[in-house]
Amino acid sequence: MPQTLAEKILQGRTSDPITGPGQIVRTRLSSVLANDITAPLAIKSFEAMGATKVFDPEKVFLVCDHFTPNKDIDSAQQVKVVRDFARKMGVVHFYDGGDSGVEHALLPELGLVGPGDVIVGADSHTCTYGGLGAFATGMGSTDVAAAMALGETWFKVPPTIRAIFTGVMPEHLEAKDLILLLIGKIGVAGATYKALEFDGPLISAMDVEGRMTMANMAIEAGGKAGLFAADDKTLAYAKAAGFADAAAIAPDPGAVYEQELTFNVSGLSPQIACPHLPDNVRPVEEVADVAVDQVVIGSCTNGRINDLRRAAELLKGRKAAKGLRLIILPATPKIYKQALSEGLLEIFMDAGAVVGPPTCGPCLGGHMGILASGEKVLATTNRNFKGRMGSLESEVYLAGAGVAAATAIAGRITHPRDI
Repeated sequence: MPQTLAEKILQGRTSDPITGPGQIVRTRLSSVLANDITAPLAIKSFEAMGATKVFDPEKVFLVCDHFTPNKDIDSAQQVKVVRDFARKMGVVHFYDGGDSGVEHALLPELGLVGPGDVIVGADSHTCTYGGLGAFATGMGSTDVAAAMALGETWFKVPPTIRAIFTGVMPEHLEAKDLILLLIGKIGVAGATYKALEFDGPLISAMDVEGRMTMANMAIEAGGKAGLFAADDKTLAYAKAAGFADAAAIAPDPGAVYEQELTFNVSGLSPQIACPHLPDNVRPVEEVADVAVDQVVIGSCTNGRINDLRRAAELLKGRKAAKGLRLIILPATPKIYKQALSEGLLEIFMDAGAVVGPPTCGPCLGGHMGILASGEKVLATTNRNFKGRMGSLESEVYLAGAGVAAATAIAGRITHPRDI
């Protein structure tokens, strides 16, 4: 029978014939990952269940990115637990210090994830790898502990919502705007335990970085996975990163979808997710009077080189508004070095920005940009829940890199065309 992307990718890793949504299938995993917040919990469960070794030391990825460089004694202890476990288990892909970066930007550029993979991670934004044609999803630390020991898990085959994007992309629109548009339409629970499959001429034209941005936020609509077909662009990206045996993958003609949604983005303005949910989405013009105290450009959603280039185009020769804090965090060491060689970091610093190391940092309210009571931030991150980036009395607005840079210059939420 014709299969959706979710069904086809899962079929490649199970011996059970997949016949449709709702079926429980036992699935062999391509890889398992955790970070410095979630890995210690998984390690505790791993040891409690009596496991003595991981299923494959080359397929367990441990990335210390949330509280690193360590911000305090507790975070240092967290990383030490992960470091000691990695050494004991012989984990090949352990990343800490100068080798580390934001996990969902780091692993794709290292060629560790790619088309056809089935991946679980103890982090909800593991769904990012769907941008490369992988079925990737977040799980709790206990489930990830079992996955690290066994190299397999079970899934209920999800139904799929197909989201088709058509029209002509306006000059300042970004991939972030398309996923915010979708989340605003279906809500934060609209795709709960469903796969989101992205299609249409604009998706075909989109670069792989943009696809990963959209897949990253599938979870903000409740999605089990956010999936893109692996096409020639995907294969070129995967090959350049060193991912072995990358093959094209696409849904079958005639595949059955639970729902199909079409979005014509011609004339669409940049989208802003307003406090305190990612589905509270409005066009930038409706919130253009909101003054902000801080702008953050970075994260696993929008900390890649193309995001930094967009920001630099607007910031070049300009200054961040007086009294506004501009924080820019390249997502990986490679991106940092590339931004340095292209002169982007100099542009950011001349604009008055603080350029920090590759870290999740303020995205989760960790460090390097915590908000005080009453403060507002415009960020290129993925969540704006109450208290997400600091005080419960702070407010988080989400947007793409262009709007973030324009906002930093103006001191209030601003359309890039107005700069």
